[in-house]
Amino acid sequence: MRIDAFFFPMKNRLASFSKSERLCGVKTISELFESGRTMNLPHLRIIYRISQATGELPPARVLITVPKRHFKRAVDRNLIRRRIREAWRINKEPMLNILREKGRHADIAIIWNDTEIKPYDVTEKAIKEVIARVSGLKY
Repeated sequence: MRIDAFFFPMKNRLASFSKSERLCGVKTISELFESGRTMNLPHLRIIYRISQATGELPPARVLITVPKRHFKRAVDRNLIRRRIREAWRINKEPMLNILREKGRHADIAIIWNDTEIKPYDVTEKAIKEVIARVSGLKY
């Protein structure tokens, strides 16, 4: 095996955010917003729906949105979206394990509701609260 400054062997990553874990499609998103349960947390609004798991779907799919009315500049919206995505990627594993054990599937929409850009640690704390509330965990 060749190892030098430009070659790094890739490891199988558990903490990833793949395409299959993203909630996409007009039909599934509109069903989530019509029949999902709503939860308001500091800085976030959460819409989620938990259903029986089917074999082809991952345990949880996530949609992350930042409204244009709060942040006119795309750079700011992208920064917040990136922070939310990173916090989700790092902290999602306990929730996924619980959903797998119970044979459940969750669709979650995370909407940034604050009018300010908060530091990463505030964002991560909010995402941990989302994970705890939706899955019933105690952080």
